[in-house]
Amino acid sequence: MPATTPPHDRRRRRTTRLLAAAAALATAGALAAALPSTASAGETTGKHRPGRYQDVQLLSFNDLHGNLEPPAGSSGRVTELQPDGTTKTVDAGGVEYLATHLRQAREGNKYSITAAGGDMVGASPLLSGLFHDEPTIEALNGLELDVTSVGNHEFDEGARELARLQNGGCHPTDGCYGEEEFAGADFPYLAANVLDEKTGKPILKPYWVWKKKDVKIGFIGVTLEGTPDIVSAEGVKGLSFKDEVETIDKYAKVLQRQGVKSIVALIHEGGFPAGTAYNYECDAPGAGDGISGPIVDIAKNVTPQVDALVTGHTHAPYVCTVDDPAGKPRMVTSAASFGRLYTDTTLTYDRWTGDIARTAVSSANHVVTRDVPKAPDMTELIGKWNALAAPIGNRPIGYISGDIGNTGTESPLGDLIADAQLAYGKELDPETDLALMNPGGIRAPLTYAAKGAEGDGVVTYAEGFTVQPFANTVNLQDITGAQLIQVLKEQVSGANTAAPKILQVSSGLTYTLDLTKAGADRVVTDSIRLNGAPVDPSAVYRVASNSFLAGGGDGFPTLGQGTNDLVGADDLTALEKYLTANSSATSPIAPPKADRITIVK
Repeated sequence: MPATTPPHDRRRRRTTRLLAAAAALATAGALAAALPSTASAGETTGKHRPGRYQDVQLLSFNDLHGNLEPPAGSSGRVTELQPDGTTKTVDAGGVEYLATHLRQAREGNKYSITAAGGDMVGASPLLSGLFHDEPTIEALNGLELDVTSVGNHEFDEGARELARLQNGGCHPTDGCYGEEEFAGADFPYLAANVLDEKTGKPILKPYWVWKKKDVKIGFIGVTLEGTPDIVSAEGVKGLSFKDEVETIDKYAKVLQRQGVKSIVALIHEGGFPAGTAYNYECDAPGAGDGISGPIVDIAKNVTPQVDALVTGHTHAPYVCTVDDPAGKPRMVTSAASFGRLYTDTTLTYDRWTGDIARTAVSSANHVVTRDVPKAPDMTELIGKWNALAAPIGNRPIGYISGDIGNTGTESPLGDLIADAQLAYGKELDPETDLALMNPGGIRAPLTYAAKGAEGDGVVTYAEGFTVQPFANTVNLQDITGAQLIQVLKEQVSGANTAAPKILQVSSGLTYTLDLTKAGADRVVTDSIRLNGAPVDPSAVYRVASNSFLAGGGDGFPTLGQGTNDLVGADDLTALEKYLTANSSATSPIAPPKADRITIVK
């Protein structure tokens, strides 16, 4: 019979081998933990066995707003910080170029995810907006977007239309635009904090898990809790919007229970960086105060189980770290807007723990330059929809003698639109006294240089649509002089204290805005004049504004108290009427001076 080893000796030898193996693993683990970036250079450490660390590429962008073609004017440029401290502007944007940049970035990265931070649609140029943003969803499918959160503009046409964009089907009123039915999004829209008031459940998926081999990363998507304040009441009817932090923490626990320990939050809320350059990094030496705004409090309070935050809404570019509740830095990014930038973030996944090695996370914003080849499939897509839009979009509606910008506390284009609404209001009711326009409703400048064959200085319907794409009606209402004064003070107080919203005013309304003061006191009451006369608190004034403002939107509840309402046509019709009546090829409109608000600094 063969010799046998006594059971106690076999157990002793087995225990010795296990202890030795454990010691070797501990030593290897300590070395790997010290050098995660070195260990993660490749997918495997040998022919077949995966290494401990795996780099996962996260490409992200936000606030595309249906800008399939390169945006015009300042909306199509970014500021670049040079090594010597100077800045220069770079033309950027357009999905033909964005597709090329994303595809080039993915080359050589087997583990790559593309995510977005909301407002993919809404407030879109005519090419997309005319077709209820079906073209943008098709473009995002072609860009191989994996997942996005909803933003506030996803609710411009209501929850049912958002569900159609997700699931497909022809528009209930306009029907199908081609022979085939609209297929919907290939990617999930996440709406964790948007609940159906009747059921109390999210209207879309709250989270989604990306998997490749043994790597799992969860995504939770939310929009800002204040969405009802900046979207028409009809768009959010029947919905409730919950706290961002509480919602993300809730679903982070759900993912953890499912064994998903690596988590990214897609948050349609943002901040304001101390620097304006796209390559501004909060943590660089001498960078200043990093970022401010709502996203800072969110980032500081969201559970440490979340490893990175992709944000949006403010259209600002930043790559920053903000300490989580445990005091550990966590990456927070935003890629400006309109497809001008994308963010490339490296998430180092630890196969042993299933979590992200946070100290190894790196990120950078990149310009979507227009010096790369156009993606042929995007060119084809744009051509298809342009052929349908051209008969409407190419129609001239007016003439301008120079660029009419939409930036600044008071903008030339803001003055022009307010004047257009006042003129239209007088058509409806000759007693109309003034018009007010919210700056957020002016989505792009009017540029003198022609975008197509229309000629320089010609304003086309498509350009007008890009400026005012919301289809708000122009409403008239009566308010007292005291209420008008209160409305002006609400620009810098109440919901607008932290981020003032300065209304654009029609000709004849003037006042002083004293920025050396705080809150409502910034509006100097005694300076408010209408056609040179002080506003009488007890008098009644007829005011024209868009339906969003007339309903108290954008933090102006006093406008929602107006009486004797009269609803007119949409605001783009008012603009078209004004341009047509006041300009011609030989007598174009000059940019307004934007001198109705006196600013004291």
